[in-house]
This record gives sequence, C-alpha cells and structure tokens, in this order.
Amino acid sequence: MEIRISDDFDLKKIVDCGQCFRPKEISAGTFRFIVGEKILHISERGAGLFEVDCTAQDWDNVWKNYFDLDTNYAAIRRDVEKFAAGKPYEQFLRDAAEFGKGIRILRQDPFEILISFIISQRKTIPAIRSSVEKICERFGRKVGDVYLFPRAEDISDAMIEDLSGLGLSYRKEYITDALEKVSSGAIDLKELETFSDNDLTEELKLISGVGDKVANCVALFAYHRVDRAPIDVWIKRAIESDLGGKNIFSSFGKNAGILQQYIFYYKRSNK
Repeated sequence: MEIRISDDFDLKKIVDCGQCFRPKEISAGTFRFIVGEKILHISERGAGLFEVDCTAQDWDNVWKNYFDLDTNYAAIRRDVEKFAAGKPYEQFLRDAAEFGKGIRILRQDPFEILISFIISQRKTIPAIRSSVEKICERFGRKVGDVYLFPRAEDISDAMIEDLSGLGLSYRKEYITDALEKVSSGAIDLKELETFSDNDLTEELKLISGVGDKVANCVALFAYHRVDRAPIDVWIKRAIESDLGGKNIFSSFGKNAGILQQYIFYYKRSNK
C-alpha cells in the first residue's frame, strides 16, 4: 500500500536519533518497526510517498499514532526558529533543527522503553540494541523471523541469573527490581498515563537505577510527554559549549523534548 506524508518524516533519522532500539534499516531504504505484535516494513518512494506492507486499517489504527502523524513537526521547527531569534545561540538552534528535520517522537510501549532505557545507562547505542535484541531472543515470542519484545508477564519471573549473557552487567539488578515492581502492581504502567508529568517521573524513580534522565526518557518516548527534555552527556555538552551554560528547555516550553531530540541528534552526529 502507498501512503503520503506531507510533514517532516525521515525514516533514518527517526531510527538513528536515540529514542528507539528495535526499529532498524533492514535493506537499503527499507525500515522495520515493531509495535506489540504488529510488524511494519516501510520505504520511501519519493515526493512524500511511502510504501507500507500493512492494511489501511492498521495504518490508521496503529501506525499513524505510533509515528505521531497528527502533530505538525514543521510548525515546531518554526517555533524553534522564533525562540532562537536574537539569542547568542540562534545559529546553533537553527542548525540543530534543520539537521534533525524529519525526526518524530514515536509513541512506544512503556514496558519496552522502561527496560530499554534502564539498559541504556553508560552504554553506546549499538550496545543497547544488542542487549535489547538478546532479551527479545531469550524471552520474546517469535513471529516469522522476528522476536517480539517480551511482555511484562513473559519475563516477570526472571531472576538475575536468567539475565546473564545479555550484556547487562550491573543493570541486571535494576531490571529485576523493575520486573518485581511492575509484576506486583507496585508500579502500574497503564495507570501512569493519568499521572502529571512530575508525578509520572517521580513514580518511575521508585525503581532502582531509574534517575532523572531515565525517568524523563520513559516519560518522553513512552508516554509522549513532549515537554520533558532528558539531560544526558550530549545535552550537557550542548548546554556547556553551545548554549552559554543555560538549560533552555523549560523556556522553550511544551515541545522541549522535540527540541532536545534535534540537539541530541545534531551533537551526537557531529561529535
């Protein structure tokens, strides 16, 4: 099926910008995305046209929401330009927004994102992807040639020794604590959808190994709290070297997390 997308939409940037670890380019120009048990292959045909291998119903009911296609990202980039105007770091923000043009914040599964970003601490993106894939292969259900990310109930009984050989190191203890809290209901990932931003991140921080950065990543990438801007090493460097030592994200406002992704992708790609 062929679909048209008129707004900012760059598959490679979406996959490479650090927000997700399972989507991948499986052949030149063709990308695979997974949501629950749904698997999508999508490739650009030019002029805003894309070929997808799903039904029209699945595109409307699953993938349009996943890719956040009801949000106008071109307008958000214009907001970045207005915000930057006249500031000492104007050119930096303009360059970052232009470089990141096409990034969209995916609406991802909270359990997958929680486990993935617990793993992410002090790891490179390729290493994170490797560990996440190994978890899928060990605990997930196989559909065709793809292992799905395990549901919480699929992995809830896993002990530290069950997590060996996955490249997790000390993160095994954090994951087992997350599994215990989620499976017991102490942390209700569905209920967190109703929490305020601050209450959401504070609740997530009850899990061992989840600090401000991981909690804000989960808020942004799983709960689509786009005003949350995780501060990692690349954003710290941008604040120190490009933004005059100022954390500008709260001043930018409701789409601070999208601005954060432009800056993160720009800094990391031009390191």
